[in-house]
Amino acid sequence: MSDELVKIGQLNDFPVGALKRVLVGKDAVVVANVDGRLYAIGASCTHRGGPLDEGELQGTVVTCPWHGGQFDLNNGGAITPPPTKNAVSFKVEIKGQDVMIRTK
Repeated sequence: MSDELVKIGQLNDFPVGALKRVLVGKDAVVVANVDGRLYAIGASCTHRGGPLDEGELQGTVVTCPWHGGQFDLNNGGAITPPPTKNAVSFKVEIKGQDVMIRTK
């Protein structure tokens, strides 16, 4: 993808404490609202492709529902095994009520 801003929804589409899967082009991205701040990483676990949007959110950590691997929403970093590869991290920008993701 080219480096551009893509609108993925409005602020009220992403409730506090929730994980939501969105498509950015062909890429599935999970967006998390942690205390009013939005984070976005690749939506599939790098271990076996588990759906991170169906996982558990605790602070800025998402736990994969399949095998319990954890990812840091700040940078997509794999925190606990079984995943050893980081998830792709996306920058989220707010323009008025619009939520935008900067593609890479």
